[in-house]
Amino acid sequence: MPALIGVTLTGFSGYAVLLPTAPLWAVGGGASEAGAGFVNGVLLAFTVLTQLLVPPMLRKFGWGATMTVGMVLMGIPSVLLFVSDSLGPILALSAVRGIGFGILTVTGSAAVAELVEPARRGKAIGAYGLAIALPNLVLLPIAPYIAQTWGFIWVFLLGALPLLGIPSVIALGRVLHDPPAEEALPDGADLAGSARGEVGEMTQRAAYLALLRPTTILLGVTLSGGALVTFAPQMVESASASTAALFGIGLTAALARWAAGGLADRYGSEPFIWPLTLLTVVAMGLAGWSVTVDDPSSLVLAAFVASVCLVGVSYGGLQNLTMGVAFQVVDRSHIRLASAVWNIGFDLGTGLGSVLVGLLAAGYGFGTALVAAAVISALTLPLALRRTPIR
Repeated sequence: MPALIGVTLTGFSGYAVLLPTAPLWAVGGGASEAGAGFVNGVLLAFTVLTQLLVPPMLRKFGWGATMTVGMVLMGIPSVLLFVSDSLGPILALSAVRGIGFGILTVTGSAAVAELVEPARRGKAIGAYGLAIALPNLVLLPIAPYIAQTWGFIWVFLLGALPLLGIPSVIALGRVLHDPPAEEALPDGADLAGSARGEVGEMTQRAAYLALLRPTTILLGVTLSGGALVTFAPQMVESASASTAALFGIGLTAALARWAAGGLADRYGSEPFIWPLTLLTVVAMGLAGWSVTVDDPSSLVLAAFVASVCLVGVSYGGLQNLTMGVAFQVVDRSHIRLASAVWNIGFDLGTGLGSVLVGLLAAGYGFGTALVAAAVISALTLPLALRRTPIR
């Protein structure tokens, strides 16, 4: 786990520092709001396209080699962003970074499930989630300030931090260098099922269907969170308000991911999913209202910051809870698939939030765009009220 935390901290630091600043770099080069939205959209599109390929990569090349490639593909293109602020090169480098990020996300969450037994998995997911959230807490709010005050080259150098995580990758690879024993069983049966004579009790199709519910719920909240993280500096004219909002969503998401782990181990994940989904809807509606005011007062700006922080609570909490559900509803042989599908939901939601809200904002303004995101989150409420049987 310490090695995994090291990989996660460096990898997600490189991701977080460029999430709000790469679109700003594109805007400085002449891109519109829609073009800026495509920067993170392309990043996460290639992330999603990569994620289902990661489980077979792990089987063929092993953990160390696969994760090292991911960290390199995240780190080197980050520095190369400084070569041009034209939209085309930025999108190309974002695509390469997305491939590396896809490898990092799937291997990281799958490693949690393989390193820790189910009884303590909620707390382990909380620790892993905290390692993801800390870079968002520290780097997301200050990255635009660094870029605009000291120059973009400094955030691009910080974007290369994944390269410093390669020693931790090597240490982790020594522990996870072999495929789990259950993958050698016929028809994907887990070890417990084999002992009971229940070989092949869960097909891959059944696993995909079981994962559909938690992944869709996750997609709804990450669409909202991704939109706020990408466009907060452009939603309000007050630099202090946007910085406070980015810091707030990072802090509340970190605390919520950490707290949700212990609560899930004690009470289960399900009792907390629908209230957090509802919180997303209400908070996004408030954020949408706050950015429509032509001459916002300090009270309106405070409402904007508060609404973004509230989204952070659901954004962080639902990440932990839906990951726990994803690992619970499949058998042991489908853990890596669960990791890949969960991460697809996370990154697809974040990418859609960036692209969809950017397109809507370009035509109708950020207020309408945020309300549309709230409506999409509301559509996942029926799923949040249901429960999926645990394997």
